[in-house]
Amino acid sequence: MCTALTYLSGDFYMGRTLDYERGYGEEVVVTPRAYPFAFRHEGLCAQHYAIIGTACVADGYPLYYDAVNEKGLGMAGLNFVGNAAYAPVKAEAVNVAQFEFIPWLLGRCAGLAEARAALAKLNLVGTPFSAHFPAAQLHWLVADRTGALVVESMADGLHVYDCPEGVLTNNPPFPIQHFGLNRYMGLSPRQPENRFSDQLELSAFSRGMGALGLPGDLSSGSRFVRAAFVRANSRSCENEAARVGQFFHILGAVEQQKGCCEVRPGEFEYTIYTSCWNAQRGVYYYTTYGCRQIHAVDMHRENLDSTSLARYPMQTDEPIQFQN
Repeated sequence: MCTALTYLSGDFYMGRTLDYERGYGEEVVVTPRAYPFAFRHEGLCAQHYAIIGTACVADGYPLYYDAVNEKGLGMAGLNFVGNAAYAPVKAEAVNVAQFEFIPWLLGRCAGLAEARAALAKLNLVGTPFSAHFPAAQLHWLVADRTGALVVESMADGLHVYDCPEGVLTNNPPFPIQHFGLNRYMGLSPRQPENRFSDQLELSAFSRGMGALGLPGDLSSGSRFVRAAFVRANSRSCENEAARVGQFFHILGAVEQQKGCCEVRPGEFEYTIYTSCWNAQRGVYYYTTYGCRQIHAVDMHRENLDSTSLARYPMQTDEPIQFQN
């Protein structure tokens, strides 16, 4: 599945892993301000904030998995299978299809406060992009440097939660994952102390026993705890390259390797790509399973007043640099 998180270290960073058994031709896509979004129920949007993120481009339309706009508001959609449910179209409501949710919100909202206000009027509907692209069952992490929200559309309506962890994985719904952290309040990066019993002589038998008890499996609940703990205890770095590198190390705690998570006989989920964007500078960094070198696309090097998408296929071959 997937993990998304935020990280404030000088600048504001956000990103995610995309974990699945196959890719869909993902690209880093810059949508300029004048690209026309023809929303299914809300009409034509000819001017909006510029957006950069990972998308599958179908019939010239960017189906974004995650993105950030030029104002620093970011958003990532993660699988929420079995819990996601979308509303029918309602008269007099702001009806937005699931596949256009990211460009609709990022195109009009400069920050989290505006996003919260827009979400209060939103009716998220299940209109599919096409017969080949049915509505995906997702929930979303929305954030800027002031904080984060989780958005979940379920059978009982649209829910918007504050997310103090700055982390989102998949199932179960966010309130359950948030509450589940109570089981791990004793975790510490420091060496463990004997709190088991004063009648037993117990001691740390090795150095480096911090985070003892942190779950290590690939389930959504365990990845949520692991990402939240590593993020909360991560030490800030001094420059852009070091901060970006640290962000990838944080998400490295939840990456999935081929062969460890079988979803169907002979098919394995793995981390197809990991992203990190500097929301304030508009730079989108990524690595892929086959290429761990960090690549970057800077939205401000594009013509942001254009009407055409700028597309950059993800690099998937690992360059190996010999030192002798």
